[in-house]
Amino acid sequence: MAGKGNTVSRVYEIVAPYAQELGLDIWDIRFVKEGTDWYLRIFIDKDGGVSIDDCVDLTHAITKPLDDADPISQSYLLEVSSPGVERELVTDAHFDKYVGSNVMLRLIRPVEKVRDFSGRLKAYNNGVITLELPDGEELTVNRKETSYVKLDDFDINDFNK
Repeated sequence: MAGKGNTVSRVYEIVAPYAQELGLDIWDIRFVKEGTDWYLRIFIDKDGGVSIDDCVDLTHAITKPLDDADPISQSYLLEVSSPGVERELVTDAHFDKYVGSNVMLRLIRPVEKVRDFSGRLKAYNNGVITLELPDGEELTVNRKETSYVKLDDFDINDFNK
């Protein structure tokens, strides 16, 4: 989970049972500051996809427990949403689940002046990502060397059908 460690862990402990009760998985939790505002973002997932009703139901279920537990000292805006089609892979379980899928990867430091790569996630082992590039070459990097790794399921042809 991304964000401020102890806050995110505490929020997860509070929210997870409610999500499970609703048949939802917690994909990620982020507690971030943007401008002068703090945001608590909870990304949820489930087989078959997340609906707006799922987001609303979880929001209603967790608002009072979060207020009662008060794990965050400052005021914040709560957002519950799907991680989206181009979801960021953030846990080992995410990487394991999506081996064989197309991903976009951004490196913190460029390799031969290139930071952005896309290809098939060929393997993931102990934090090491192996990406099969479109030309058949392989790129192997440590996850700690990446800014992000996201699913690359977008295909413009899907909108032309």
